[in-house]
Amino acid sequence: MTLIKSISGIRGTIGGRPGEGLTPLDIVKFTAAFGTWAMHHSRVTGQRPTMVVGRDARVSGELVDSIVCSTLNALGIDVVNAGLATTPTVEMAVPYCKAIAGIILTASHNPGQWNALKLLNQDGEFISGKEGEEVLVLAAQEMFEFVTADKLGRSSRKDFLDYHIAKVLELPQVDRGLISHAGITIVLDAVNSVGGIAIPALLKALGVKKVICINCVPDGIFAHNPEPLPEHLGTLSEEVVKNGAQLGVAVDPDVDRLALVNEDGTFFGEEYTLVAVADYILSAGAGNTVSNLSSSRALRIITENHGGSYLATPVGEVHVVKGMKDTEAIIGGEGNGGIIFPALHYGRDALVGIALFLSHYAKSKKTMTALRAGYPVFAMAKKKIDLPAGTDVDRIFNAIRKAYSSYPVITSDGLKIEFPGGWVHLRKSNTEPIIRVYSEAPSALEADELGTRFTHEILDFVKNC
Repeated sequence: MTLIKSISGIRGTIGGRPGEGLTPLDIVKFTAAFGTWAMHHSRVTGQRPTMVVGRDARVSGELVDSIVCSTLNALGIDVVNAGLATTPTVEMAVPYCKAIAGIILTASHNPGQWNALKLLNQDGEFISGKEGEEVLVLAAQEMFEFVTADKLGRSSRKDFLDYHIAKVLELPQVDRGLISHAGITIVLDAVNSVGGIAIPALLKALGVKKVICINCVPDGIFAHNPEPLPEHLGTLSEEVVKNGAQLGVAVDPDVDRLALVNEDGTFFGEEYTLVAVADYILSAGAGNTVSNLSSSRALRIITENHGGSYLATPVGEVHVVKGMKDTEAIIGGEGNGGIIFPALHYGRDALVGIALFLSHYAKSKKTMTALRAGYPVFAMAKKKIDLPAGTDVDRIFNAIRKAYSSYPVITSDGLKIEFPGGWVHLRKSNTEPIIRVYSEAPSALEADELGTRFTHEILDFVKNC
């Protein structure tokens, strides 16, 4: 059993002993701590505190949802339960409801036995690392107090999907007319989670000609590994070719990541989701962009070609959002297919990503393969190494940094080493007990060789310690 407390929220496998997995007792403790924190930090006065809660479709969702909502009520907080809802939908619902905060119940790309509490401030954005530490202190010291029966909060239900879609369609950059007239056929893989509800509704509103759904029953029984990577999307690729579709769309369980498949069944590349959408937005006028240190350098090239400036931040949505606000970036995100478009809200959002990409695709009048071929050619390899108990990651990184001291090195988030023909980024995951090894080079073979080399070096170091 695993329980991870980090900047990404409270995440763990369901069951086990308290403190070792995400058990009911742990859910109550961290929910109560966050509710207490939110009430202390709220700018809303003169009314009962309200919080928005939504969840993805994983099997443990109903259990976690009932515990979270009851705990908030026990603190005297009213709950607006969004039910099955995407992460970006809940993010938008928080300010819409003038709530003091929000909680999204999703373990994102993690397998089905995982669940998590993702914590939002009253702007509908993820709380900062410092704020997260404050919540953890409240939880550790059990610094919360429940109200008496006459002051219990109340719960209500509201579906915010129509609101979310309507706000996407209001964006001037979203061209429903072009999309509708393009006669697009799309195959969708929603991994049997909330994307199976949200994305067909969005595509219908955009006027997409035909949508072929696979794995769109929101029962939480993931048909494959839920991380939208090429090795997990073979069926989607086959169905695109079989049905003569113009493209395929894949999202993760909480719909904040977007991956695309070309008309010939090849992969557009999750790194290039953001690159293509940024190209579309920047083509209307120069502006700044932001992504994280593990994202492709192609975004920097596109941004500078359009006359803007690019910033790379540590990995994590909260860091990217801060960088975007600091630089007044007009678009940003993460290379895992996460699009952040501030004109809508500051959060990764596959719905707005799809709407903007389809507008770009329809306007270009190109095939997916031709569109992809127009961007800088880089390939990325993404590997991960399971960590034995007690592994000293800092010691490993220090040894590697010394061994490669003749190359430019960035240490603001793990260890990134820049080589003349590529780069490698090593970092301990915020959400799993692993080291992630990301590498980029001009070809897939070179990127894989670079990543494999560092994977072996890390494993040799661990073995010899």
